[in-house]
Amino acid sequence: MVSQSAMAMLGIGIAALLATPFVAPSDLAQRLKSGGADADLDGSSVLPEVPGVEAFPGAEGYGRRSRGGRGGAIIPVTTLADRGPGSLRACIEAQGPRVCVFRVSGVIRFTTRRPIITNPYITIAGQTAPGGGIIVTHGGGVDGYTPIIAKDTHDVIIRHIRVRTDLNAEDRGSNSSFLFENSRNVIFDHVSGAWAQDQVMSGYDHNDNITISNSIFVQGIPRHDKCALLASNPKAPQKLSFIRNLCAHNGDRNPDVNFMPLSCVEILNNVFYNGDSQFTEVHEVFGGTPVSIVGNTYRKGPDSADAIPAIDRVLDSSTGMSKIFMADNRLDKVKVLKTGTVEISQVSRPVCPLSTRLVPAEQAYLQVLDKAGAFPRDALDVRTVAEVRARTGSIIHDAAMRSGPRPLPAIAPGTPYVDLDEDGMADSWERAHGLDPRRNDAWEDADHDRWLNLDEFLDFAHREVMAGRPIP
Repeated sequence: MVSQSAMAMLGIGIAALLATPFVAPSDLAQRLKSGGADADLDGSSVLPEVPGVEAFPGAEGYGRRSRGGRGGAIIPVTTLADRGPGSLRACIEAQGPRVCVFRVSGVIRFTTRRPIITNPYITIAGQTAPGGGIIVTHGGGVDGYTPIIAKDTHDVIIRHIRVRTDLNAEDRGSNSSFLFENSRNVIFDHVSGAWAQDQVMSGYDHNDNITISNSIFVQGIPRHDKCALLASNPKAPQKLSFIRNLCAHNGDRNPDVNFMPLSCVEILNNVFYNGDSQFTEVHEVFGGTPVSIVGNTYRKGPDSADAIPAIDRVLDSSTGMSKIFMADNRLDKVKVLKTGTVEISQVSRPVCPLSTRLVPAEQAYLQVLDKAGAFPRDALDVRTVAEVRARTGSIIHDAAMRSGPRPLPAIAPGTPYVDLDEDGMADSWERAHGLDPRRNDAWEDADHDRWLNLDEFLDFAHREVMAGRPIP
């Protein structure tokens, strides 16, 4: 008999989680709501937050310790041009640790071969852009390749960037919004993707320590309208976190997980809306996926089949048995939580210690709708969130939208913050924090809290853009 005190440690007080019997979704939801120790489903015993080591304050999941460009060059993006000095391409292709900060807002279109993040140690800080922020897209046709790709690299942080591919590519299979391939220590946070001809978010080859969080992935192009394929052709076990994201108006792969045994995969506190044939798919091509699916909302929409399952174990080409832990997954007019094949692969404890603090599914639903995506939200994200709330909207049916061109959302112009010493930090913020706006002190720690000055400014910029306030 498990004691009440041991049960109180359920969740990510990890030792107890691994010792307790199966926890029904309703039981876990009640514990999350109860407050106090019972609600503290917190992975800090496994990945304790260490200032100056995390990617940024509040970073979560297995990618949370990505170094990004910390300690490197501060490279301003001063033009929307495809290439040349001051371009995003120039920052992506630069050598050494670097942080891309934006002095412009608008649409960056890669009209030739798109840049690939292969040089490690990079932070792309979209929250520094003035006005309406940044859209990245491609030129379509033979140049229509995934605009944002991290390949054969490590330590990458991308925040507050949106991809809207308005033109169709000649090679559909190479046109996602975002792709991570053979990379490690990567975090996509507060990004938005739409209109991909392949998955909106794709993972390929041997990746490890990946976080995808607080993001919006919407309206892939039929008949390959997929939210996220999180593993394709994995070469070894991987750790991946998919936390507080919104997948809307994508037929299936909401998301798709197809990992090797001994992987640690977690799908936590997300919102999945208006899938067509399937929501979450668990595959076994590489021996069976270990996955924890906790605290998500599955919400039926106008295109959803009556019998659409929230969680489906796919047996095609199966070479082993998945291990699926499920708890506190909220069904909103979705009739089927799991297919019969899931039942025999369901396990009574998380397959790995969960990496982050959880909230009840209904609370996560509100958080995702309020806070997910690149900020400031463009018209597409604003509309999508309104459609989720109202249970309206649709997968793309219009032939003109499918074939393109699709109208890009307008991006408001803005005035960049003053930064005379070009250390990436606004002079007004530096003065307010006792720093010298005439001296490059980005990588010092003025308040001795282990977060460096630029870390703290980028966190400030993130909070300001989330609140709808321009950086003064």
